[in-house]
Amino acid sequence: MSRTLIGRTVRRLRTERSLSQQALASALGISASYLNLIEHDQRAVTASLLIKLAETLRVDLRELSGSQERQLEVGLREAFGDPLLGAEAVPDGEVEAMAAGSPHAARAVLALYRAWRVAREDASGMALPSGRRIILPNEEARDFFDDRSNHFPMLEQAAETLATDLAPGAPSEMNHAIAERLRRVHGVTVTVQHLEAALRRYDPATRSLALSENLPRESRGFHMAFQLALLEARDAVEAVVKEAAPSTPEAGMLIRIGLLNYVAGALIMPYAAFQAAAAVLRHDMELIAARFGVSFEQACHRLSTLQRIGQRGVPFFFLRVDPAGNVSKRFSAAGFPFARFGGSCPRWVVHTAFAQPGTVQVQVAELPDGAAFLCFARTVAPPAVRYGEPRPLHVVAMGCALANAGEVAYADGLDLERAKVGIGLSCRLCDRPDCHNRAFPPLEHRLSLDPMTAGTTPYRFEPKRR
Repeated sequence: MSRTLIGRTVRRLRTERSLSQQALASALGISASYLNLIEHDQRAVTASLLIKLAETLRVDLRELSGSQERQLEVGLREAFGDPLLGAEAVPDGEVEAMAAGSPHAARAVLALYRAWRVAREDASGMALPSGRRIILPNEEARDFFDDRSNHFPMLEQAAETLATDLAPGAPSEMNHAIAERLRRVHGVTVTVQHLEAALRRYDPATRSLALSENLPRESRGFHMAFQLALLEARDAVEAVVKEAAPSTPEAGMLIRIGLLNYVAGALIMPYAAFQAAAAVLRHDMELIAARFGVSFEQACHRLSTLQRIGQRGVPFFFLRVDPAGNVSKRFSAAGFPFARFGGSCPRWVVHTAFAQPGTVQVQVAELPDGAAFLCFARTVAPPAVRYGEPRPLHVVAMGCALANAGEVAYADGLDLERAKVGIGLSCRLCDRPDCHNRAFPPLEHRLSLDPMTAGTTPYRFEPKRR
């Protein structure tokens, strides 16, 4: 756990609970002056004190990792460094202080920045009747899931209740159990047929669910589970949507569909059974997918949701990206600080995995601040719709902190220290001077230009002025 992040996190959690330093120090059995040194990262936190902090502040130990502050810092640096804003450079110390000491103000700044991006890049159709501009619906939905660590206890409970009624006996029998439930309880007939420009189509008048013949077996099961969630978990989903208070109907529908997908995944991959299998199979995702009769992507997505208090799995981040670098899914239970705008690092396995389709690629990725993650990635592609139609190709990637690498099969045989590959969040935010893959110069550095010398890196730049 990074010592430089714990102090800021402790200060934020104490402030959120309206506790004075003296009150928290008394509860911890230490002096206020010692707590002050901890909050300013001038004293290390022992394991026993860390446990006391978690108990006193009523948080899980992982909430003391500083991931929220880290993500805020990344977002603020990205916003303040945008050259189109024409703003003066903001020192790192001020960014860190704002993320740690004024998190609500930091989020407001990022909301304003996102609104400005929308106004600049997509000026049509992105305003409420009042004229107030908002973020794109997909960004709002993504933030909703990210803010909740992609875990919803109410939906887990709904899925477990339904799975108990289904009683499939074995994971491989779940598809049949769902189809029988649809037929017996709801009078829904399921057929597999040719569908034009659709994968699933439900007709409530005839109570018929048509699945595309192009869907592989695991995807047919997931779509049936989605339909069952739509029929039997609607109240639980609507309760979560109401709590989210989406700003537009479009954002609300994206959130609703995402939650129904969540219930479907939880139904065919029950929490306890899936977590136990993940531990026994040491997070070998291809073996896990085979055991539950699901796709590689479905298994990876489910793994990123195992954040139940008291029964947490290894925290993983999850990412799905296309060859152009567009991110269509992103969850960060592992605290990986994704950049919101622009492309990510070309050295990251997320992008290099496209060169070897169908095989799992592994990388120990180290960020400029020294944080390191065990990452693995593999391409996924649905079947072609017709001859000559390009297949949509994506890479699904996951990663966890190196502290958890021993629980993951992909770390076997790796010297985790020697295998580290330096990556950045994005070229514009990365200070690495010797990167041969750099696409853009860093925002906060002046270029060092010399016509008499040709360097081995695309851009040379001067050190940042402190």
